[in-house]
Amino acid sequence: MTTLKPLSGCVAQYDPNALPVEAAQEIVRQWAMPRGQAQQVERVALFDALNRVLAADVVSPIDVPAFDNSAMDGYAFSGAALSSAAQSCTLAVAGAALAGRPFEGRPAPSECVRIMTGALMPEGCDTVVPQELVTREGDAIRFPADAVRAGQNRRLSGEDLARGKPALRAGRIVRASDLGLLASLGIAEVDVQKRLVVAFFSTGDELRSVGEPLTPGTLYDSNRYTLFAMLRRLNVETVDLGIVRDDRASLEKALREATVAADVVISSGGVSVGDADFTRELMNSLGDIAFWKIAMRPGRPLAFGRLWSGPRAGTGKLALFFGLPGNPVAVMATFYFIVREALLAMSGAARQAPIVIRARCSEPIRKRAGRTEFQRGIATRDQAGQWTVATTGPQGSGVLSSMSEANCFIVLEHDRADIDAGDEVNIVPFDGLI
Repeated sequence: MTTLKPLSGCVAQYDPNALPVEAAQEIVRQWAMPRGQAQQVERVALFDALNRVLAADVVSPIDVPAFDNSAMDGYAFSGAALSSAAQSCTLAVAGAALAGRPFEGRPAPSECVRIMTGALMPEGCDTVVPQELVTREGDAIRFPADAVRAGQNRRLSGEDLARGKPALRAGRIVRASDLGLLASLGIAEVDVQKRLVVAFFSTGDELRSVGEPLTPGTLYDSNRYTLFAMLRRLNVETVDLGIVRDDRASLEKALREATVAADVVISSGGVSVGDADFTRELMNSLGDIAFWKIAMRPGRPLAFGRLWSGPRAGTGKLALFFGLPGNPVAVMATFYFIVREALLAMSGAARQAPIVIRARCSEPIRKRAGRTEFQRGIATRDQAGQWTVATTGPQGSGVLSSMSEANCFIVLEHDRADIDAGDEVNIVPFDGLI
């Protein structure tokens, strides 16, 4: 069996106990490969295609637009009439062309046709003068000869999309605008990747599910709900295995069930210093781990590896494993910056890096070099339209309310130290994350 650790060791700065975020991302990227394509494709109706990943290029069966048409309301005529005009051009109105009701016949060179946006260009006409530039005098119009150029305000057949050309590429996550585009091509069904299956659970004897009474020393499990929400936004199929108690048998049972049921297994809690030896023992028997800790705040304890459903590592069904920290904010940060890209890749989606914006920091931030920090921030635009950002306040990884208050992550790079007020920093808007 090929193990992760020797192969991961080829990545620069590899240290399984204190891995820089960029190195961790590269290791995950190497192992989070798309699933086998043939058995992972299904055809769905257009109304069911939103947020699905296209499994093949969609080729346009028609020209878009299908015919030359007017780009605005006005009058269509032959642009040759402009060359014979002096200061103004006068044309007789021969009729009208409406969307879906074309003008019948061919106007003379001295004539024009009243035309609406999207209507078929009459035969012999290649130019449209906007109606607001025209003076109508009975059955004739007059407009300055320099008001338009020959060929202006006409949309050509196929100029948006030509027949036989790809309209959407494989790997694209279908958006609302894509549904409209596909419908405009007359396409009723598309081939998409089957949804990735992700199993998740929380670990901890102190955790209680929502609806259960709290006793001294216990708290409600929030991580499963944030994980569920983040997974739902990625449109994967989820398997919620609930809360798993802090004992070897319970964890082994949960990991085996999750591996059988899913392509990816995500746990929260149970990988901190106090629990690492226990979890490491299980992983040595069920799979292998590439790294246990990353130089990241919040989110230092994070395990990544592979699990097998068979009696020993390397046998049975394979699943990737992410052991996230137990602190709520650390769960969200590690998911967005380590797990998210892997799930998209395994879903067959084209790589999508988070949107990064430069902003001026409005306050000093203390930062120790040697780790990447993802602080919760509130970004706004100043009167000049420039982005500024401030932290939400205390940055403890258990302060979940700060994530609700924030609208971005402030990304402080591995080698960066303290930030002064007025310094520029990178921010990642929450709305830019799927």
